[in-house]
Amino acid sequence: MPMTPRSADTRPYDALLLYSFGGPNRPEDVVPFLRNVTAGKGIPDSRLEQVGEHYYGFGGKSPINDQNLALQAALEAELASRGIELPVVWGNRNWEPYTTDAIDELEKLGAERAVALVTSAYSSYSGCRQYREDLAVTLERRGQLGPDGSTGVRFDKIRSYFNHPGFVQANVDAVADAYEELAAKGGSPADAKLVFVTHSIPDTMEAASEVSQATYSAQHLDVAAVVAAEVARRRGHAVEWELAYCSRSGPPTQPWLEPDVNDLLTERAGQGLRDVVMSPIGFVSDHMEVAYDLDTEAMATATELGMTAVRAGTVGTRAPFVAGLVDLLLERAALARGEEVAEETVGDLPAFRSVCEVDCCLRRDGEPSGVPALCSRDLYR
Repeated sequence: MPMTPRSADTRPYDALLLYSFGGPNRPEDVVPFLRNVTAGKGIPDSRLEQVGEHYYGFGGKSPINDQNLALQAALEAELASRGIELPVVWGNRNWEPYTTDAIDELEKLGAERAVALVTSAYSSYSGCRQYREDLAVTLERRGQLGPDGSTGVRFDKIRSYFNHPGFVQANVDAVADAYEELAAKGGSPADAKLVFVTHSIPDTMEAASEVSQATYSAQHLDVAAVVAAEVARRRGHAVEWELAYCSRSGPPTQPWLEPDVNDLLTERAGQGLRDVVMSPIGFVSDHMEVAYDLDTEAMATATELGMTAVRAGTVGTRAPFVAGLVDLLLERAALARGEEVAEETVGDLPAFRSVCEVDCCLRRDGEPSGVPALCSRDLYR
């Protein structure tokens, strides 16, 4: 999956914003962090304490912050290797450093126009629009969101990159490594099922995501087919695969995408499956959903079922992924300069938009959010 080298011209951007979800750093942070995540939902602290048990089991610290720092360092190194001088600033929606902290840092650097790189490869409300809304609301609270976009740092965004060659190549490498590990554990790679796993979302959010050019689930299925085919080519045998979900939340009466990975493993074990490779293709790094939902819960399920199971790595700071992100930065810069650009993709879906449509990726289909969102035609800055 070769990637085309691009010009090292990052104009008109003064900085890159590495924009993530955030997570607690110590036990005292857990409930305040979860209050931020669930703001406006009226969930009592007693319930948040229960939800926080996943974090307390890991010392009250999410892995995500250290992983973001590692990605920030990897991006800086990749930029430097290409002779590109561009600061990389890290900010989060839900914990320190918050969005406003990142904007403070951008202003100290003298940045007038930055490009945001969200640590979610897929397009949905949670993976795209919610970040763009947070940027708009933060600027509005700072008094920097003028009607003509004339005040405060101006932001563009890098397109959803699930089907960019760098992301896909890194996932192929991770899955191929996992098959080798399965063989070393005494499993049978030729008979193993490859189960791709991503974060579940409500059915209403899934329906709304279609405005972004393809639904959330369709994006995953497109990538999964490419990864499985390439792994099969490398290994010289067919690879059977399925897509499953994890990290469901919300009331039991609300439909979410299924099947849950634990339910799928149980059903397939009943049909005779004994070897499985789980690929967290929906996640960029090994944060809490991977560390708990897969490494702890799903692996325990597999063990109880008598399966030999291996969990493939996430793309993390793998070289193809990091290089691909810098390629996407350069692609977005060229588009901002009005140049004609060949937007590289793999699979059957097109490159997703860099400037979103007005109703792109709403929380629920047909229900206006009432919240402004940057990098879209309803509020383009």
